[in-house]
Amino acid sequence: MKSDFIDRLYDNPLIMAIKNDEELEKCIDYDNEIVFLLYGDVCNIQDKVSQLKSKGKFVLVHTDLIQGLSNKEIAVDFVKKYTESDGIISTKENCTKRANEIGLCSVLRYFVLDSMSYSNVKSQIKNVHADAVEILPGNMPKVISNISKMSNKPIITGGLISSKDEVMLMLKSGAVAISSTNSDVWQV
Repeated sequence: MKSDFIDRLYDNPLIMAIKNDEELEKCIDYDNEIVFLLYGDVCNIQDKVSQLKSKGKFVLVHTDLIQGLSNKEIAVDFVKKYTESDGIISTKENCTKRANEIGLCSVLRYFVLDSMSYSNVKSQIKNVHADAVEILPGNMPKVISNISKMSNKPIITGGLISSKDEVMLMLKSGAVAISSTNSDVWQV
């Protein structure tokens, strides 16, 4: 499944990130294969994942954002046992490491907000226990270029990307994929 995820990233560089039911309904009609599920709770997450999977989507659940889940490994076990999710997204490396241990794909999400957070990413990027790394905000070509040169994992970027020119710039800067909640970006 992990090599399938990496292949899909390269073949489908526009990832639909959804944060409500309206976006879930909308993304079903798009050809994009990968969906980042950024909302829900423990009572409805399986239904949302199942709906997306029934339409052939490759779904990763952002465990940090699902109400009722903690930022601990048990949240990853819950996603594996009670949903059909292909993987998880988290800002917690213990969660991405656990996902890999139990056969789920994983994306470790970093927020690069200042020089200190950038320095932290640079010091950690070579030893990441995830299948891919996501850098937010996404519209930082120099930062993405530098991180992609240091990383042995595919780089996804997202946040504040709103045009085809910006998508192309980020892909040229070293990102292999762009995640976006902006449906205008899904089909650029």
